Amino acid sequence: MARPQTKEELITAAQTKYDQLLALIDSMSPLELETEFDFSDDVKKKEAHWSRDKNLRDVIMHLYEWHNLTLQWISNNKAGIRRPFLMEGYNWKTYGKMNVMFWQKNQDVSLEEAMELFKDSHKKIMAEIEKMTNDELFQKNVYDWVGGSAIGSYFISNSSSHYDWAMKKIKAHRKKLNG
Repeated sequence: MARPQTKEELITAAQTKYDQLLALIDSMSPLELETEFDFSDDVKKKEAHWSRDKNLRDVIMHLYEWHNLTLQWISNNKAGIRRPFLMEGYNWKTYGKMNVMFWQKNQDVSLEEAMELFKDSHKKIMAEIEKMTNDELFQKNVYDWVGGSAIGSYFISNSSSHYDWAMKKIKAHRKKLNG
C-alpha cells in the first residue's frame, strides 16, 4: 500500500491496517499469546523496541500511548496551548526513553484492557482525521505548530505505519515460535 496522499487514502490505509492488525491478533493461538516475545538471539533485531516489548499487551499499549500523544498534541495546539509533539523532557534523539516510560507505566494493564483502550484510541484518531479537510491534512504549513510539515504525516505515522510495525513484530514472534 502506497503512502497516503489524500484524506480518503489516509482513512482507507488506517482502517485497513487496523483491521489487518485485529485479524492477526484474533488468529493468535493461546501459546502465541502466552509466550513472551524474545528476539535476543536475532542479530538483525537490534533496535530497542525488539527487546523492550515482551508481549502483545506491550505492543498494543505502545500504539495506544502514541495515539494519545497525537490526540493531546492536536487538542492542546488547536486550543491555543502551544505544545511540541513529544512529551516535555523528550526530543527526537531521546524519544526512545519516552517509549520505555510508556512501557513501564503500562505493566499492570491486562491484555483485555489494552485492547479496549487501543480500539477506543483508534476510533478517536479516525474521528480527528474525519474532522479535517484534505488540505488541512496534506498541505504543509496549515498549522504553524506542526513545524513546516503536513499534519497528515503524523496521522500516517501513528496509524497505518505504526500498525504495520506492530504486525511485523507479531509475525516475527509467531515465526520464532512456530518455525
